[in-house]
Amino acid sequence: MTANRKKKQQGRSGRSVWTLVLFLIVVYVAYEPLSRALTGEPKPDAATGATIEPAASSSRTKVKNVEIPAKLSDRPERILRRRTYTTSFNRQTNLPNWVAWELTPDQLVERESRTNDFLPDPDLPEATAVTTNDYKGSGYDRGHMCPAGDNKWHWKAMRESFYMTNICPQNGNLNRGDWKELEEKCRDWAQQTGCVYIVCGPLTDDSVEPKTIGSDHRVVVPTAFFKVVLCTATEPTRAIGFIFKNEAGSRPLYKYACTVDEVERRSGIDFFPALPDSLETAVESQFDYTLWP
Repeated sequence: MTANRKKKQQGRSGRSVWTLVLFLIVVYVAYEPLSRALTGEPKPDAATGATIEPAASSSRTKVKNVEIPAKLSDRPERILRRRTYTTSFNRQTNLPNWVAWELTPDQLVERESRTNDFLPDPDLPEATAVTTNDYKGSGYDRGHMCPAGDNKWHWKAMRESFYMTNICPQNGNLNRGDWKELEEKCRDWAQQTGCVYIVCGPLTDDSVEPKTIGSDHRVVVPTAFFKVVLCTATEPTRAIGFIFKNEAGSRPLYKYACTVDEVERRSGIDFFPALPDSLETAVESQFDYTLWP
């Protein structure tokens, strides 16, 4: 064999190796998206953690974790994930910034009784965790954000609903009146449609010195409360907001209703960021209370 033939064979061999290497690189890079496409596995959004799933109809999109608001940068935030809900806790106010959850008919099965056992959050340092003693003699109810009534489906969910990071100082008349009525309405909407996404929390007025309670820890008293509800199971997708002053009152729920955009303006929180931008803009800029029977 001549030297030239040897060089040609070595050249072809070298090219074959590089071709194989390049092929393996392409397969590696393409494997995950190709696998997701073939199996229908959803892809998590890098910014929000939400997961977009292709729906049965090409005109509809199902979004997992769509209830989780955008990350906050203007206040302390510690994300605490529970069996039913997720909360963003603010260590300065000792209140949740928001509490979010998905509510389905499966969660409305009553397997557990209400415990009324209010507990300091076990994920917070014992010395700083708010306790039920901080509410004693304050004149305020220990108001649930994610209600106990949405957590009767599991003993752990019920227990976690009484963590103090899910609780705010709330006017008793509001807590047991109009706020409770909206909680019951949300359960009705979940039964009717198959799923609703809910985010609620306190509103405070930064322009004035806040009122506080607490024997051992400083807990800010909210001036108002918000709740936003999204339903993607209907055609078209719809959303609605509510704002309640933290005071006594008995009014029809539609009197508290507003757009999600208005709640965003008041709270400084970006709701439902995992929705496609055009859909988010459409559902948050308007509401029709007649669509929420």
